[in-house]
Amino acid sequence: MFLTISTYGTPERPATELGFLLHKHPEKAQTFSTSHGTAHVLYPEATAERCTAALLLEVDPVALVRRGKGKGRGGAPDAALAQYVNDRPYAASSLLSVAMSTVFKSALRGVCEARPELAAEPMPLRIEVPALPARGGPDLVQKLFGPLGWSSVVAEPVALDEQFPEWGDSRYVRLVLEGELRLADALRQLYVLLPVLDDAKHYWVAPDEVDKLLRAGEGWLAEHPEQKLITSRYLSHRWGLTRQAMEALELVRLAEADDSEVEEIDNAVDETTDTEDTPVPLAVQRREAILEALRAAGAGRVLDLGCGQGQLVHELLKDVRFTEVVGVDVSMRALNIAARRLRIERMGERQSGRVKLMQGSLAYTDKRLKGYDAAVLSEVIEHLDLPRLPALEYAVFGTARPGTVLVTTPNVEYNVRWETLPAGHVRHGDHRFEWTREEFRTWAGAVAERHGYGVEFVAVGPDDPEVGPPTQMAVFTMAAKNAKNDETDKKEAKAA
Repeated sequence: MFLTISTYGTPERPATELGFLLHKHPEKAQTFSTSHGTAHVLYPEATAERCTAALLLEVDPVALVRRGKGKGRGGAPDAALAQYVNDRPYAASSLLSVAMSTVFKSALRGVCEARPELAAEPMPLRIEVPALPARGGPDLVQKLFGPLGWSSVVAEPVALDEQFPEWGDSRYVRLVLEGELRLADALRQLYVLLPVLDDAKHYWVAPDEVDKLLRAGEGWLAEHPEQKLITSRYLSHRWGLTRQAMEALELVRLAEADDSEVEEIDNAVDETTDTEDTPVPLAVQRREAILEALRAAGAGRVLDLGCGQGQLVHELLKDVRFTEVVGVDVSMRALNIAARRLRIERMGERQSGRVKLMQGSLAYTDKRLKGYDAAVLSEVIEHLDLPRLPALEYAVFGTARPGTVLVTTPNVEYNVRWETLPAGHVRHGDHRFEWTREEFRTWAGAVAERHGYGVEFVAVGPDDPEVGPPTQMAVFTMAAKNAKNDETDKKEAKAA
């Protein structure tokens, strides 16, 4: 099983700097043990003009069978023999993807401490995989790699037998990719698409594969025209996991729909323009209302669920009363922007110990979110389809169970006051719904009753006597009898 990565040098940047990105010296041949064989990294050529790194994976068929419990399907002799005599040692598959993640771990993450500027820049690349199983043929290879920024995608069919051309082509292709991409992006694409084209994996697909797919697909999978096929095949056609991944990717797409890296995903109407009626931008008023409610609740450890690009996290860190602030978002792009906004890498040890950014979907329970004093869902719920709200409700109120939960959402009645908003339109194209005050109070009251919380409502922004405020906030407080029962969970979470 073979893969080569080549790049070309310039007078300013010799090609051998590929070694910095891969963390493998061009003058050395290195060997790495894997669970199914041995991986070798070597450089067939390494000059200032052109440098090629090769990954050779020697698969041990016996180890592969033993790791897979080693029983043939149905007990048939030919099936048992097929476990040892097959294409796995020769054709690129999930075995090669796993080897890449082991050998090129830092390169996949886009990390290069010695030359960080290299990891951030596109570079001329030529990647070749001599034998790639493609269930779908060269056309599918083009469909998968074509939209990803490569200037040339060659999928040359491999004949069943060159001496007998009448037998036709095999299901294998010789893949050659050429173009200017970041090395990390190219490796992540291969990590996902090699097993997708093979339409098979050598290991059991567990729920954590969804997180692996989202991490490797960051920046390209959410908008890929073949997203459904990629997701389904990568997750071995397990419908439950595929649906979970597709929903998470949809949330990523919604988060990335905002074309600004510094403004929060918010109302499409102009909330940041100072006027006589609203001397302070509504987004600022909303954060101030949230901070005031958190202080009144005496919260120290706070979750910002759907934190986006970190505006609220930034404000929370300014107040030493908030001893731990955790931002959670499904979009890695948003979290990366938040990390830059907060300048986490430049923080002192004491300050950086107060903040954490985590990727996660609010539609699924997450044990990491248990035991916090308060959680904030600021302008989040309206971005979800209504059928998904019960899942969010259970994840936050039923499982995480913070002492206080703050939920803000637009008041659709106030929309008539926005002169720039056409009649009948929601404030942002990504809003799946916007509620009246009565609808929001009905939903919040039912949630509170189901999960043992009390709820109060706060107007955010100018409270119009006819249509109410532009933003409505619900403050959920856990009832005393339930708070005592959850104290043990908080202590355990702090200890963990």
